[in-house]
Amino acid sequence: MNRRDLLRAALAAAPMSLNATRLWAAPASDAPRFLLVFLRGGYDAANLLVPHGSSFYYESRPNIAIAKPGTASNAALPIDAQWGLAPALNDTVFPLFQRGQVAFVPFAGTDDTSRSHFETQDRIELGQGAQGARDFGSGFMNRLAAATGGNKHLSSLAFTDQVPLVFRGSEAVANQSLRDVGKAGVNDRQAKLIAGMYANTKLAGAVADGFEVRSEVTREMNEMVGEMEAANRNAINTKGFAAEARRIARLMRDRVQLGFVDVGGWDTHVGEGGATGALANRLTELSQGLAAFAEEMGPAWDKTVVMVVSEFGRTFRENGNRGTDHGHGSVYWVLGGQVRGGRVLGEQQAVTAGTLFQNRDYPVLNEYRSVLGGLFGRMYGLDAAAVGKVFPGASGRDIGLV
Repeated sequence: MNRRDLLRAALAAAPMSLNATRLWAAPASDAPRFLLVFLRGGYDAANLLVPHGSSFYYESRPNIAIAKPGTASNAALPIDAQWGLAPALNDTVFPLFQRGQVAFVPFAGTDDTSRSHFETQDRIELGQGAQGARDFGSGFMNRLAAATGGNKHLSSLAFTDQVPLVFRGSEAVANQSLRDVGKAGVNDRQAKLIAGMYANTKLAGAVADGFEVRSEVTREMNEMVGEMEAANRNAINTKGFAAEARRIARLMRDRVQLGFVDVGGWDTHVGEGGATGALANRLTELSQGLAAFAEEMGPAWDKTVVMVVSEFGRTFRENGNRGTDHGHGSVYWVLGGQVRGGRVLGEQQAVTAGTLFQNRDYPVLNEYRSVLGGLFGRMYGLDAAAVGKVFPGASGRDIGLV
């Protein structure tokens, strides 16, 4: 490893400036846990929460619409006269919904109208609103950690390759990519060389703590992998997110109270499919992971909230390639033992040609900072002033999620 590579590795390690003792202090059993799952790519919300009560939905999607409940073997799962769920969730998230542990918020999103993946993802993670200059060093989940008393009271971890925008800020937050568990990364010798580069600087302690956190997480995750393989007796496990979700749950159950993970692959311009196909396959894997997370959390699930968001939804009408293009409003998932679920919540309206945003997309009626601000106010007892620090210029709106 040459000096340039060492510098790159050092920069990657430097954000892991969390005191290891602080991270691994076990939270109280009744402490709330919050996990944000970010679907990068803009998923097609209309084929997740199906507006089967709208004839316009079926007119707009002659090839990819999901059938009304009760009309086909792979029809939408019934919720009420207006909404149904994708059949891909039948064995996983739908039972949690029926138990009142899942809610959906349609017409949700940001006021950003660029329809750019990167622009809108940045806007959401920063949580600073569309007006004024953006501070890329301050994400809303970092500000949430500060508003709840800092990491003394709220241990935080990003399950990502690098610290994401949403967790950047004054509070020290670690990151650990669970996809890399068991793979070679920065070895002990290289870690010592990198730490030596920061010796006698202000970052010396932060870098040392970062490597300590990485080493401990990797060691614990490797132990978990072996334990899970033995318990399954060499049976094939669900791949991808589901396997990772169980590991995340083990850490959030025992160690971490505020977490973030992102899942890619949601840009469906071509061959999206309907009840089956590309999108349905992704929803199946995602919902398997969420159900596995809920199961692995055990009793801590009762104090847990998981929010699933995406940067935007898709065009309501299918395109010429039997897919959908970049849109605006989306549907958020809210899961957890303390969620007042089994319902579709937030402001809603009829789905018609006349109610589309710019004649193409779901409108945003439930602005995400308002929805999350109301949720955090309930979960953490934050007053209006504290919510305003997490989401500057926004007011929380309690829509009854918890």
